[in-house]
Amino acid sequence: MRTATITRKTAETEVTVTLNLDGSGAYRNETGIGFFDHMLDQLARHSLIDLAITAKGDLHIDDHHTVEDVGITLGQALAAALGDKRGIRRYGAFLLAMDDTQIRTALDLSGRPYLVWNVDFPTATVGRFDTELVREFFQGFSTHAGITLHVDRLHGINSHHIAEAAFKSVARALREAVEPDPRMAGALPSTKGAL
Repeated sequence: MRTATITRKTAETEVTVTLNLDGSGAYRNETGIGFFDHMLDQLARHSLIDLAITAKGDLHIDDHHTVEDVGITLGQALAAALGDKRGIRRYGAFLLAMDDTQIRTALDLSGRPYLVWNVDFPTATVGRFDTELVREFFQGFSTHAGITLHVDRLHGINSHHIAEAAFKSVARALREAVEPDPRMAGALPSTKGAL
């Protein structure tokens, strides 16, 4: 089973992530931030990764620490569940349309974290959620999962749609990358001998 449970506890947050890479997209995400929970639900559903996240953070200050630490912990859980990455497809890409918005994602489970983020939001918030935290989440996630992650907004005028399309596009690319490749027969998808 390609599963993992990781708990991260700091003076600012306590986050537990449980995931199953071979799931059906089931989710139970409770961070205390409604819009963020909605985005995490989309990530699970469209990646087909079962995801349960609980987070208790210093929301009386703001949402930053909680969102960032969820990204970090989720990245650590993904890395643990992938193990040595034998037999996976490794690469994923998806072009996702959502109403006015189009997001393009390409990623590599290379072990070399790098985030290219070309996603602008026309508003500073969606409801009470700070849109700059979307990037912070993906920065923490890509760094701690060891993902080279490129996300580009090609079109979009609605901040809610842009954020949601980004999560869905990353989810679909991730789904492709973590899937076992029947032609790999358990081999490592690299000529280096390690990822």
